[in-house]
Amino acid sequence: MSLLENATAPTTGDFDSAAFYAKLDESKLAARALATANTAAKDAALEAIAQDLLAHVDEIVAANADDLARGQADGLSTGLLDRLTLTPQRVQGLADAVLDIVAIADPVGESVRGKTLPNGVHLEQVRVPFGVVGAIYEARPNVTVDIAALALKSGNAAVLRGGSAAESTNRVLVAVIQGALARTGLPGTSVHTIDEFGRRGAAELMRARGWVDLLVPRGSAQLIQTVVTESTVPVIETGAGVVHIVLDASAREDWAVDIVRNAKVQRPSVCNAVETLLVHADAAARLLPPVLGALRESGVTIRADERARAVFPDAVPATDEDWATEYMSLDLAVRVVDDLDEAIDHIRRYSTSHTESIITNDLGNADRFLAEVDSAVVMVNASTRFTDGGEFGFGAEVGISTQKLHARGPMGLPELTSTKWLVRGSGQIRR
Repeated sequence: MSLLENATAPTTGDFDSAAFYAKLDESKLAARALATANTAAKDAALEAIAQDLLAHVDEIVAANADDLARGQADGLSTGLLDRLTLTPQRVQGLADAVLDIVAIADPVGESVRGKTLPNGVHLEQVRVPFGVVGAIYEARPNVTVDIAALALKSGNAAVLRGGSAAESTNRVLVAVIQGALARTGLPGTSVHTIDEFGRRGAAELMRARGWVDLLVPRGSAQLIQTVVTESTVPVIETGAGVVHIVLDASAREDWAVDIVRNAKVQRPSVCNAVETLLVHADAAARLLPPVLGALRESGVTIRADERARAVFPDAVPATDEDWATEYMSLDLAVRVVDDLDEAIDHIRRYSTSHTESIITNDLGNADRFLAEVDSAVVMVNASTRFTDGGEFGFGAEVGISTQKLHARGPMGLPELTSTKWLVRGSGQIRR
């Protein structure tokens, strides 16, 4: 019997509350076991997951083909279909990312700080797992593997709501992960999918305080906002990517062409792809023709303000809506600004606080940009596509946090831990 046939089938009819909370109870029990699992046991499980992903690649891709066919029939956008797609090469990439996590230091038990009080009591703050980490996302089966692997290495159980668009793929992926866990001695229930419970399951997960310790949404701005506003479970907010690149007056032409093209074209459907280009007026005539010409050759539609169109007439007129749009497609908004102050003001107004980059040879402007732009990742002379857990050396990422509490930017293993204080005494009492 194939994994797809053996996996839990979608339910129909009324919401089965007993079955839903039974899964969460299993997750809580699994979290207790994971909290005390040693690094060797967790790494062995991750290695088994990587092996089993490759062993079952045909079933994973076949299930993904079902999801893709359904998504095309339902009219999913090109960007979402790209995120939904798993090829054998992408499954290999998922397995490689899991093995990368094996090579990263286990944060659990790491000493954050400590001291000995004058009375001899010793204090130590150490990293500990959150417990049960929930995730709500859409059309991103890679997230199923990334979050499961990061949760396991950091000692957390994972409850995953991956959405109807990827339901077939996610069922097979979770079945693969559960099988690898059971084979290596960790609870298979350390990773659960609740896709079979539909939208009601997602709503229940947001209110499952006491069962779920942390919730991470990934997806559209609407999905993230819904989770942030309706959840009673603590949420780490990941954000949409209205990402900016500024071409300063001193920007090198070759860097501008290469960086902007890479940031837009390499994979336009992801959150770290550039969506708005701001160009200093003193460099517009010099930089816009080669930069926008290279983008047009790559199939990008340019949506430009009047000043940019005066230099590059082939552009489509931009509207105010363009400045706030995360296209996730081969579209780019372009605006000419008078100076760095105007560029920073534009970013403050329209940015989702994800990633911003400036291309410049002016050290003072570079330092100003780094200091004054308040986004999770701020860059100088580099493509925004580098905002990624794998590129940062985290192996994978839970998401890219755009809020300021606990975690910010790409979230790796330490961001899936909390801390507790260990106090060791020898009979001391407080006086």
